[in-house]
Amino acid sequence: MKTKLKILLIEDNQIEVMKMQKTIQRLELHHELIHVSNGEEALLVLQEHDTKPDLLLLDLNMPKMNGIEFLSALKKDEVLRYLPTVILTTSINKKDMLDCYKIGVSGYISKPLKYEDFVAKIEKVLAYWSVNELVSP
Repeated sequence: MKTKLKILLIEDNQIEVMKMQKTIQRLELHHELIHVSNGEEALLVLQEHDTKPDLLLLDLNMPKMNGIEFLSALKKDEVLRYLPTVILTTSINKKDMLDCYKIGVSGYISKPLKYEDFVAKIEKVLAYWSVNELVSP
C-alpha cells in the first residue's frame, strides 16, 4: 500500500487545478501533485524524469495535444504505457469514453458540477490507487 502517491495532473483549466489542490488538502492527503497544461508538456515531463508518477489524471479537452492524442502517444511508449491513467473530464460523450477505453485508459471519471460530489469522487479514485499494486516500469 502506498500512502503517498505522485500524481501528474494534465489539465489546462487553472480553476480545475486549484479545485484538485483544494480537494487533496481538504481530504488531508499527502500526495504529491504535479501539474502540466497539456499532453505535449506531460510527455516531456514523463520522458525527462527517471521517477515516474504513480497516477496520471488526464483531461480530454486541451490545447496543443488533447487527452486522446496524449493517451495514444503514451500507449505507444514501451515504458510509459504502463502508467495508470484516469480520465477526469466534463465530457460524458459515449464516443469519448469508448475511444479512451479502446486505447487502454485505466478509468473514466466525469467531473460533477457540485464541489462536494467532486470531492467524493476524487477521494474514491485516490483511495483505490493508494492500495492498488502498482508496477514500476
